[in-house]
Amino acid sequence: MLSRIADSMYWMSRYQERAGETARLVEINLLYLLEAEEDMSEEDKWLPLLKISSSEELFSELYGAEALINSQRLLQFISSERGNSNSIRSSVRLFRENARVARDRISKEMWEMVNELWMSINDRLRSPLTAEKARPFFVLLRNEISRFDGITANTMMRGESYSFYELGAFMERADMTARILDVKYHLILPDLSRVGSALDYYQWAALLKSLSGFEAFRRKYHAGFRALDVVEFILFERDFPRSIFFSVETMGRALKTIGLENKERTAGAYFALREMLENTTAELVFASGLHEFLEDFLTKLGDLHAALSEDFFQ
Repeated sequence: MLSRIADSMYWMSRYQERAGETARLVEINLLYLLEAEEDMSEEDKWLPLLKISSSEELFSELYGAEALINSQRLLQFISSERGNSNSIRSSVRLFRENARVARDRISKEMWEMVNELWMSINDRLRSPLTAEKARPFFVLLRNEISRFDGITANTMMRGESYSFYELGAFMERADMTARILDVKYHLILPDLSRVGSALDYYQWAALLKSLSGFEAFRRKYHAGFRALDVVEFILFERDFPRSIFFSVETMGRALKTIGLENKERTAGAYFALREMLENTTAELVFASGLHEFLEDFLTKLGDLHAALSEDFFQ
């Protein structure tokens, strides 16, 4: 396979996953703003979304250092801001551009779907996204991304192309899951007096719903929202498709299909990531520090991305 086609398949699925995960995250944030405690400022409610994508500096550059972080600005920044490469509009545009490059490797139905999605999203974002229109927009986008996943699963040939598609999607998912857990957990942890409070329940529920794991978690755990259980579920649950372990395991299967012969850097980076998850537990993670564990995980994930770029995309 040509390196540019492999690169486009990988980034097509990364941008697709990024658009869908961002929509899911903002949708849940909008829903839970209604349930948040009254003493939370608007900035406290929206700042985590900037932290998850490491976009605080970019937001200040675009809107000014003194600009208030409020729903109107955040919705524009996250949904349609052309200067934000991680905005939904940018992600869907790049999703389509990479699909165009790899058009001979994807099905006709996939191409038609991504084309329709881009035209619909671009048209809807020509006017500012108000709070009233926001949630229906994010629900629509999330559902369309899921529909694309279904079309892909049912029409695309299995092989190297599909494996690069899976590799990109689960790389992005693992990255997003780690960032969401890190930021959300630090909002919950600092004030121990809030443990067991309504805000405590709201934050854990919002965290799990951001990952579409609320119902699955409640089916497995019946003792409420213990931090240890939530972290165990998000990091190590082998049967939850948005857990970090599941994502890394799926990337491993994709790499096996692609083949790692003479790809020592990629093989080493992947096995370091896998070993990190296999040789620890939630208890050990808490003992050594969750933030430190997630930072190390994201560093190793970045190493794997760099290795892939060197071994396959250049």
